[in-house]
Amino acid sequence: MSRELRASDVTRDEQQLRCDIVEVGRRLYARGLIGGHEGNVSVRFGASLLITPAGAGKGFLTPDMIVRTDLEGHATDGGRASTETLMHTAVYRRRPDVHAVVHAHPPTATGFAVAGIPLDRPLIAEAVVTLGPVPIIPYGQPSTEELADNVARVICDAQALLMANHGALAVGDTLERAWERMETLEQLARVTLVARVLGREGALAGEEVARLAASRAASGYPPPACDPADRPSAKAGSPARAPAASRPGATVTLTEAELVRLVTEAVERFRS
Repeated sequence: MSRELRASDVTRDEQQLRCDIVEVGRRLYARGLIGGHEGNVSVRFGASLLITPAGAGKGFLTPDMIVRTDLEGHATDGGRASTETLMHTAVYRRRPDVHAVVHAHPPTATGFAVAGIPLDRPLIAEAVVTLGPVPIIPYGQPSTEELADNVARVICDAQALLMANHGALAVGDTLERAWERMETLEQLARVTLVARVLGREGALAGEEVARLAASRAASGYPPPACDPADRPSAKAGSPARAPAASRPGATVTLTEAELVRLVTEAVERFRS
């Protein structure tokens, strides 16, 4: 009996996740963050992924259309998984904390991606907490290993990113969190655009950014967790560089994103 109950629980959980993916697809379409057959959504489910199908409008899905694959992206239920499955599996391999990925083409944010302008300025307090800096990755042809590799190089340090001449990607520990980040990303892009049109981007002061970054974990938005051995810089063939502390008189230059990450990690280690 207990085995039957556990099996039914698994079935019920999978059905709920399928319904959740359908709902996120509907939201993406309703909010104008995708059009046509654009976008894809996935959730990690045990040793499997549940992902939107290829060639279907994401605003009009039904739970039975969601495809189950293994963690390598091979369909296990006869469906035809999204053509961007490689990109999703690349994220899951590097980010054990990620359980959902949302890829969309939000118009304003994608405009910044096309213009080559990252959304990395701390203009909105909420976005500093939920998103952090949003980088741009180089163009990679959709549905290719090139694009998946470009995503993999950055995702260890980002909760959302822009894809040059393509769209955007957001991740989360839950599907709701990944969806929230995608919606917040487009909101940030719109506010940034308006501020630029008005001629002034009043960024938050550095100390305020550090305070907001330090509040992320307590607010339910911990920093990205990536296996250090799986970071591209740690791979074989990457040139080794001695730590700055071992090079007398060395000058260390950090980007704002790197500084915020270091401050956040230091505060969290102190609290623990």
